[in-house]
Amino acid sequence: MTVFRSLLFAPGNHPRKVEKSLGLNADAVILDLEDAVAISEKEATRALVVEALQAPRRCKGYIRVNAIDTPYCYGDVLAAVVPGVDGIMLPKVERADDLRTIDWLVTQLERERGLPPGSVDILPIIETGRAIQHIAEIVGADTRVKRVSFGAGDYTLDMGLTWTAEERELAYARGAIAHACRDAEIEPPVDTVHINLGRIEELRNATQLAKSMGFQGKLCIHPEQVDPVNAIFSPTGDEVDLAKRYMAAFAEAEAGGSASIQVDGYFIDYPIVEKARRTIARAEAIAAAQG
Repeated sequence: MTVFRSLLFAPGNHPRKVEKSLGLNADAVILDLEDAVAISEKEATRALVVEALQAPRRCKGYIRVNAIDTPYCYGDVLAAVVPGVDGIMLPKVERADDLRTIDWLVTQLERERGLPPGSVDILPIIETGRAIQHIAEIVGADTRVKRVSFGAGDYTLDMGLTWTAEERELAYARGAIAHACRDAEIEPPVDTVHINLGRIEELRNATQLAKSMGFQGKLCIHPEQVDPVNAIFSPTGDEVDLAKRYMAAFAEAEAGGSASIQVDGYFIDYPIVEKARRTIARAEAIAAAQG
């Protein structure tokens, strides 16, 4: 199980920020060629981000390329599909054909460059009304995509919404993405960034909301966000202990012919046991990823 609790953006043309981000506790770092890089520096930054990801690191290393309808996407992908790069983040995906095109290109580059087939991940960002309208087709496009992410900044701009601290206006999009991912049998999605820096309690609330709606992690734009996000998307010791109690009690009851019991007044049946199993598996995966 790959752990994607926190995915931290860093501007690809700022070596100091790139170096710092790769040494933090984020599960993945995304070196940016898109919004954080001026047009005049986009092409020159390609080599910088690829070089940065050749250094030893504990986290996954991604490169956010420019959108498929820009003059930069093709060159970005050509530069990014090399050893040392775990994946590319593809912004503003709106249709299944967007993914199929990039998947085909990455497949050809892997073959040409001697990389294992499917080894370079593609992480799309869903960030427009059209993308939400086509989300089922996008996640069901039969590509290498294992998970998608949500971008609320461009989504609220596109839809003319006000992005509030409570984020009620994001409920429809979050729900549509989470349900489509489940239907397509890919991993739970990754939630949008939180743009209000320094407001850690707001960040925690937004992160907890996304978790409650079926998301597995969150995009981050500042180092201060990584640890709070990791904490919320990590089972606590008490949660793991309780999950183990549920599983042990249920196994004993099942051996005696019962498939529904109570533990401390809490009703336990197969769905609750499966949730407990997933809690333990996630805790073990996080521990393994941290070495």
